Amino acid sequence: KLDLLNLIDGAVEGGWSVRGAWLLELNEGRAWRWMGRRDRDELDDKTPGGNPSHGLLADEAEQIVALFHEWGETDRSHRKLAHRGSYLKRVWVSPSSVRRVLAGQGLVLRPPPRPGRSVRKPFPDWAEYVPNSIWIYDTTHFPTAGMAVTVIEDLVSRKWIADIVSSEETSTQIEIVFTDALEAEGLLDKVTAIQDGLARIDVDDDARPVLLAVSDNGPQMTSGSTREFMALAAIAQHFGRPGTPTDQAWIESFFGHLKVEHPHLLAIEDPAVLRAELGVRDPQRTGCTRASVTSAPTTSTKAAARRSARHVAEDSQKPGDDALPGAATTGNMIEHTDPTMLANQTPICVVESDTRHIQRIDDPLTAIPPDERASRLLTDAQTNQALPRRPKRRGRRRSRRPRW
Repeated sequence: KLDLLNLIDGAVEGGWSVRGAWLLELNEGRAWRWMGRRDRDELDDKTPGGNPSHGLLADEAEQIVALFHEWGETDRSHRKLAHRGSYLKRVWVSPSSVRRVLAGQGLVLRPPPRPGRSVRKPFPDWAEYVPNSIWIYDTTHFPTAGMAVTVIEDLVSRKWIADIVSSEETSTQIEIVFTDALEAEGLLDKVTAIQDGLARIDVDDDARPVLLAVSDNGPQMTSGSTREFMALAAIAQHFGRPGTPTDQAWIESFFGHLKVEHPHLLAIEDPAVLRAELGVRDPQRTGCTRASVTSAPTTSTKAAARRSARHVAEDSQKPGDDALPGAATTGNMIEHTDPTMLANQTPICVVESDTRHIQRIDDPLTAIPPDERASRLLTDAQTNQALPRRPKRRGRRRSRRPRW
């Protein structure tokens, strides 16, 4: 400012007027104000903000500093310190005011120490990377049916060994599903032999466990009853880190594929139907022994009936060796008369309504008596042709883009 005023003074002495200050990109009125402030020795800028009526008082600043000395090591945050003052009814200020007052006093809050990076606990040395050596299990939920499903999977072969569908998540379900898994894999006799021996079950012996069970830190996994059962069954437990689901990535990935690829399981309301869906077996698929994971099951719904009718209509137009014109082929004919029937494309699996027993039928035509096959095929073909089709949309589709 002083340099600009000196230039203006030199121009005035040379015959110019103060209006020529616009050549220096300076307003004439501002130039006169600066000259007056120079005469009063007030050319330096004053502190911005002035004296607002809502500014912090001296007592409030003192309370902020006192809170820092009392609770600074506990809260370690200007936000928490501001809330602390209101809780104690000592000062009511914003977090930014606390930060500004502390910065003016040269006080710095130490941030809380960052937790160290945890390292995943490795498997024991005796656990071999072969089937039936490391099992992993976890529980997932199906909210519509109100059920929780506990699944045991072989970590090496990714085989779905056993599962249990229940409304509870306790150690009882863990004991039942592990007993079924040991029996299914032929390890129950080995466990019984160990139980009949003289080995002490209260002493950890790395050479004695039958297999390793990997899980998270759920209450049903870490309970005392589950620990006692695992000790009796000679099964060693291995827990992942808390809050780290990637330690159980094998079973978490399996649940993700199960629910994403087959969303119909999340829409089932009847627990019995859910148990039947999860119990359908498919021996042709290796690595996973449930047909529900390999093919989408069909139920007696209108959508499934239309889908089956479309397959029948397409097959009736293809040349073939069928005994009757328009009859469905073996691979595409699916019954839709029984609500409890669960079927795949080829072969089909029928669930009995009374006993819930699952029967595998390689040839779907064998499920119908010989004297009823011809009439049933004709009836299905006529019914499928009578189903209405969705009308096609005519005209140009309007754009949904907004007009600006």
